Amino acid sequence: MSLFVNATFSPEDLDVLRGALDAWCSEKRLDIKSPEAHFAASAALDLYQSGHDNGEKLLMALRSHKGL
Repeated sequence: MSLFVNATFSPEDLDVLRGALDAWCSEKRLDIKSPEAHFAASAALDLYQSGHDNGEKLLMALRSHKGL
């Protein structure tokens, strides 16, 4: 189960998450509404909570995530 159950995110947290996800989708040439992007969003939430808490670190973690 994902770590983000019952988590609260600030507007700044959401900006970091969305920025990294947008960049990742752009690099992969994926629509933000695609199933792949939804899976990446879930992974991004878990990565964010595990310490990848700025845009650059989060994007690097998404790039190296084996499941993406």
